[in-house]
Amino acid sequence: MPGLYYEELEPGLVIEHQTRRTVTEADNMTFCAMTLNLAPLHIDAEYAKDSIYGQQIVNSLYTLGLVTGISMQDTTQGTTMGNLGFSDVQFPKPLFHGDTVRVRTEIVDRRESKSRPNAGIVTFRHYGIKQNGDIVCDCTRAGFMFKKSSLEETAEPAAVPTNG
Repeated sequence: MPGLYYEELEPGLVIEHQTRRTVTEADNMTFCAMTLNLAPLHIDAEYAKDSIYGQQIVNSLYTLGLVTGISMQDTTQGTTMGNLGFSDVQFPKPLFHGDTVRVRTEIVDRRESKSRPNAGIVTFRHYGIKQNGDIVCDCTRAGFMFKKSSLEETAEPAAVPTNG
C-alpha cells in the first residue's frame, strides 16, 4: 500500500505531495449540484462579478475534499481504519476556476489507541496551496491508523503448494 503506517507518521514529518489538480468550472458546478449548494457566489457568474472577488469562487467543501484527497495517496491509502474528524478548518484565500492546487501535509501529533492495540491516532495538518503560493485551505485532521508492527505480528505465512 502506498499509505504510511502509524509508526512511520512521526510528528514533524512534512510531505510535499506530487499530485496537483487544476480546478475547472465543471468541477465546481458538479459539486454544487450534487450537494444542492446553490449559493450564487459559486454558480452564477453574473452575480459573482459584483462580489468582493469579482468572479465565482470554488465551493469551500470541494476545496477541503480535494486537499484531503490529494494527501490520501501518500498518507492513508490502505493504512487507515477511518477518518475521525476535522478541526480548525480555514480558507484564508479563495480558490477560482483555473487555479492549480498542490498539498503539503505535516504530522502534528500521534498517540496510541486506548481501545485498539493494533492502531493509533495521528493528527495531520493539510495545506492546500495554489499556483501563486496562496494558502486556500488549512485544516487539521485526525486519522485512525493501523500499526505496521501489529499487522506483521498477525500475518499468516503463505501456504506452500504441494504436488500431491
